[in-house]
Amino acid sequence: MTIRNLEYLFRPRSVAIVGASDRAGSLGAVLTRNLLQAGLDGPVYPVNPKYDRIQGVPCHARIADLPGGADLAVIATPPPTVPGLIAELGAAGTRAAIVITAGFGESGGPDAAALKTAMLEAARPHLLRIVGPNCLGVMAPPAGLNASFSHLAPAEGNLAFVTQSGAIVTSIIDWADERGLGFSHLVSLGDMSDVDFGDMLDYLANDPGTHAILLYIEAVTHARKFMSAARAAARSKPVIVVKSGRFAESARAAASHTGALAGADAVYDAAFRRAGMLRVYELSELFDAAETLGRSSRPAGDRLTILTNGGGLGVMATDKLIELGGRLAELPDPAVRRLDAVLPRTWSRANPVDIIGDAPGDRYARALEILMDAGGQDAILVLNSPTAIASGMDAARAVIDTARQRKGPALLTSWVGGRQARDAQRLFADNGIASYDTPGDAVRGFMHLVTWRRNQQLLMETPPSLPEEFSPDMAAAGGTIAAALADGGDWLGGIEAKALLAAYDIPVAETVAAANPAAAAAAAARLGGPVALKILSPDITHKTDVGGVLLGLKTPEAVAEAAADMLARVAGARPEARIDGFTVEPMIVRPGAYELIVGMTCDAQFGPVILFGQGGTAVEVANDKTLALPPLNMQLARRMIEGTRIYRQLRGYRGLPPARLDAVALTLIKIAQMIADFPEIQEIEINPLLADADGAIAIDARVRVTATENAGSGADRLAIRPYPKELEETVEIDGRHLLLRPIVPEDEPCLQAGFARLSPEEVRMRFAGARKSLPHVEAARFTQIDYDREMALVLAEPGRPGDAELFAVVRIHADPDNERAEFAIVVRREIAGRGAGSLLMNRIVDYARKRGTGEIFGYVLAENARMLDLCARLGFARAPVPEDATVVRVSRTLRAD
Repeated sequence: MTIRNLEYLFRPRSVAIVGASDRAGSLGAVLTRNLLQAGLDGPVYPVNPKYDRIQGVPCHARIADLPGGADLAVIATPPPTVPGLIAELGAAGTRAAIVITAGFGESGGPDAAALKTAMLEAARPHLLRIVGPNCLGVMAPPAGLNASFSHLAPAEGNLAFVTQSGAIVTSIIDWADERGLGFSHLVSLGDMSDVDFGDMLDYLANDPGTHAILLYIEAVTHARKFMSAARAAARSKPVIVVKSGRFAESARAAASHTGALAGADAVYDAAFRRAGMLRVYELSELFDAAETLGRSSRPAGDRLTILTNGGGLGVMATDKLIELGGRLAELPDPAVRRLDAVLPRTWSRANPVDIIGDAPGDRYARALEILMDAGGQDAILVLNSPTAIASGMDAARAVIDTARQRKGPALLTSWVGGRQARDAQRLFADNGIASYDTPGDAVRGFMHLVTWRRNQQLLMETPPSLPEEFSPDMAAAGGTIAAALADGGDWLGGIEAKALLAAYDIPVAETVAAANPAAAAAAAARLGGPVALKILSPDITHKTDVGGVLLGLKTPEAVAEAAADMLARVAGARPEARIDGFTVEPMIVRPGAYELIVGMTCDAQFGPVILFGQGGTAVEVANDKTLALPPLNMQLARRMIEGTRIYRQLRGYRGLPPARLDAVALTLIKIAQMIADFPEIQEIEINPLLADADGAIAIDARVRVTATENAGSGADRLAIRPYPKELEETVEIDGRHLLLRPIVPEDEPCLQAGFARLSPEEVRMRFAGARKSLPHVEAARFTQIDYDREMALVLAEPGRPGDAELFAVVRIHADPDNERAEFAIVVRREIAGRGAGSLLMNRIVDYARKRGTGEIFGYVLAENARMLDLCARLGFARAPVPEDATVVRVSRTLRAD
């Protein structure tokens, strides 16, 4: 359940307070006062058998006594009473409840979980939505709703703030009031027994009165729903998040480098980045970021020009900019010459542009005009330090007037000081210009813009096609895993792990098992050349730590001697460990190759997570890594690589050629595919993965597998649903064999090329209007779909996506509750009238029915007789559209309820 009935929560026509009170200072009294004073356009019904009237309003003894029922109920009674009240309210027509009461699990004793279950069971038959329990409540100022026990009332505005912690809410209201900011919604979710962050993101994304969504998150439930909702919301408006508990230790001991590096907070960071949200680290940053995103244009890059009347302020801003990863913009020579003509001789003649402490307003204006015309920058930060010589308010007015008269890059300001600085900040706010208390805060605000834009670009970037196609040997991989599980599971050693990687076309170093020193020597003789000798034990995770790895052994005799010494050394270090012998591998001699690590581990909230970084024995000391949620494409994989420090070396330096980054990226994609295919895989570590100009090869690898009851459903555990390969089929259309498959992001250029081949009449019939092209943003949204909520099937030439021509597309987009899904279809004239339309419509209807969609519908031009006839043959009903006689609504019910 997602947004169903949430309108009764935020826009109720009537509210009941169960547990209302007239006792001064009591919870029931505060709730009643807040609801009565908020200005709700509808009745508020106190419910308590002890009173006849509360705060001058008639009080009802029972829910059954309410005149006409209540859309929303606020409950503040002891926990044992709540399930019965929910059942009674649901039967009376209430569709939303806020359970303020604590004691349902956070510290409620042995019966708490049972009470929570009973409460949810009581709500389910009535589709009654519950916020809480253990929450502060809900406020929606535009609706005149304050169903909370906050001692402060928020101002009306366009920010939505959602938090698990009720204690945060009052601080947020206080901070916002000082800045003149207001809210569309303030929601304390409490224990999130029903309504959670995913539900709120879905609701607020579609709320026209909400311009930005602010989140304070302690933990996420239902990761896939959260990711789908967050990705959808972030495409439509800024979503800014604070995550608490950043440095909490992992609940499980790390059995690998990957497990040690992939901390829970790093996984959240990867999830937020993948969803296109902006993460900040302090509550105060929420408002800075919201103000910046709301009042500043979006910069194209990270180049900042600083204009200041104080050199020290400019240096402070520069230090913060470099620390946060931004760049000072280069000041063009023509701009320097123009500034020379209007500024004192002692100006800095560089960026930061120091116009000297006695700068009056007109000097600010002239310098800012020149800088706004200069180009080569992405934003301008104007700073002011108070002086006795020049008025800071005059300077502020000059900046505002200049910004009104000229178009330019994003503009940010920071007026430092006391009362006059606060007056300037209010003046900037009134004129829609972002302003900050300190230069550091302003630079951080600029970098918020940069980071947000980068995350948005990641949502919309078109990935390149895979550099090569790969077809995993599923039988071989499955056999390796089955054999390991039959032997008790847990960690696959080097030989088995490499066999699994090889089944996914990942190049691996040859590995030979040897039971004793003599066998190790024989293996070395067969392999020839220098070899690596490693201890083989299911109980030793990090072999190097116990002297279980020796490299560069040149002769079989050296191998035999080293193996005997290794046995003694390992026995002394780990006497309890089982020793199965050794592995012998040829030394991979690749001068200039880089040691990397590629891994996967399972996070408690988000499921499988992919890790990439600098590898080798000191991997944890280097701590140079990035994380990403699968599935991956080439764009996402390249972004992972670019997020590490070693990326600068991988591009080549000091005469060394660059590594083949596409080969590394493809390895990441193959690992992501592997974990989607096999739910038994719990952890993977390739360390090192050697990468150079010739490609990438796995030198050492381990994989942990465990038995699972859901064999074959590896994709179900991913927080983002991967490509549904099971929907692929080869079909014949007019003698031509085409591939019917789900759309992928790589299809964007072919989709645009197909659109360009449509005639103006075809475009008009299918898009109900004239258009000459399919812009990137729109094409990206058509191709970069969330398979968990929408589906698009294409008829394509067999071949690699991005290169394969598209002939037809049908898509559906379901509402968050999966009640209705709207379809759209385009068939190119080359195959029109040959059964392609019927085939695609039947497949998409079948898909919608299987996913439980209630109704599939679409809008067709009334003159499009061919499409209307097709819909009629497929059982779609027709209905006029009252507001547009040129369009017909066609629909088909897929389930009775």
